[in-house]
Amino acid sequence: MISPNCTVMLHDHEIVWNNCLRIIRDNVGEQSFKTWFSPIKPLRLINKTLTIQVPSQFFYEWLEEHYVYLLRKAIDAEIGLDGQLEYSIIVDNGNRQNRPVTINLPTNQNTPSFPKETAKKATHTPNAYEGPFSFPNIDYLQVDSQLNAKYSFETYIEGDCNRLARSAGFAVASSPGSTSFNPLMVYGGVGLGKTHLVQAIGNEIKKKFGDKFILYVSSEKFTSQFIEALKNNDVQKFTNLYLQVEVLILDDVQFLAGKEKTQEIFFHIFNHLHQSGKQIIMTSDCPPRDLHGLTERLISRFKWGLTTDIQIPDYETRVAIIQRKMQNDGMYIPDDVVEYVAYNVNTNVRELEGILVSLIAHASLNRKDIDLELTKQVLRHIVQDTETEIGMDVIMKSVAKHFSITLEDLKSKSRKKEVVTARQVAMYLAKEHTQYSLKAIGYHFGGRDHATVIHAIKTVQDAMKDYKFHNDLKEIRQYFKGKK
Repeated sequence: MISPNCTVMLHDHEIVWNNCLRIIRDNVGEQSFKTWFSPIKPLRLINKTLTIQVPSQFFYEWLEEHYVYLLRKAIDAEIGLDGQLEYSIIVDNGNRQNRPVTINLPTNQNTPSFPKETAKKATHTPNAYEGPFSFPNIDYLQVDSQLNAKYSFETYIEGDCNRLARSAGFAVASSPGSTSFNPLMVYGGVGLGKTHLVQAIGNEIKKKFGDKFILYVSSEKFTSQFIEALKNNDVQKFTNLYLQVEVLILDDVQFLAGKEKTQEIFFHIFNHLHQSGKQIIMTSDCPPRDLHGLTERLISRFKWGLTTDIQIPDYETRVAIIQRKMQNDGMYIPDDVVEYVAYNVNTNVRELEGILVSLIAHASLNRKDIDLELTKQVLRHIVQDTETEIGMDVIMKSVAKHFSITLEDLKSKSRKKEVVTARQVAMYLAKEHTQYSLKAIGYHFGGRDHATVIHAIKTVQDAMKDYKFHNDLKEIRQYFKGKK
């Protein structure tokens, strides 16, 4: 140990700080030491002023509030009673082109030297020098992650509506905190699967990295926890928990709007976790630029990583969701029911799954099989205007009747002229009177691709120049419009 009365040269700053750490380690818990002192880097020692670099403003404030006397004790022992401590605070990590930006602040100049008698007494006082990790009942190994095991990538149906979000989520799950997707912000409307996706990420990380501390929390719960901590004078304990988290999943971040104190504490937690290389995942009902009631500095941090949206699922994705749901529940429903539900319920995944639950319940209570008739009855009471648009089944039946062929013919690979013409007319009318995509229309006619549908539409448009053909289409329209 260096004598307090000797002059310490510049090249000794690392030796001095290492000696300080030995004193500090004897007075704090191991977890507190790793969290608050291991990240500190000694920079220089000039004229008995030791400069240490800390990773954030919050870090500096916490050291000054909770460890200033312990630091004073270590400085007194290693440099002398006239020794001083200065912080170099990283306020911007920089990038490849720009160096990190730091500011230098002295420790509290009014802090008295630490008498040896007081030091000895304080050493044995519970929590005297312990930081936010001092609470014995806060053990992250005992804290439940709040993840729902049913949410996984295997049960998350991928489609054009969510492909980017799912791919980014899987990348994060494979290497949490190490990708440029930090934070990962997933936004979209109600019931589109945001919570399912972010919990799937959490469960995948849990499967691959079982030792990581993962925590899922809604913004409402985060806020209520913070309010409870304020009320019970336990903010230190609250912060303790969240600063240990290695993967933080915050759901519905828009509900932090207008809650200034909650935003402030989350801002500091966000900074600490991000600068420590921990993964942050959030959901919102809108992109960061449209989040109102949140501070600009918080919104700017939300934009650091990747922001991606989840949209309303397209027809094909809705079909896949229904089929997977029925498969998982051990239920079978006919293809025409799947198609009817997928077409008429086009709002969100949550409503789609709710309809399926209602269908199963009605079938069970009435001791009926799930068929198209029952499905129409159920949807008539749940989904508005299910019959205001012409369904694919009505169009196909009308065309089949007009051309004196069967529905199976329309879906078959038959190349008979009358069948091909009827099939092309049905495709044309489907495009004209429904909201189905070209791909979805082809799906109904034996799984044909969108190029075939485009060709059918063009063929019918050209044929309509013929008076008789034009009248045939008019007759078909009159028929199925009367069947709405």
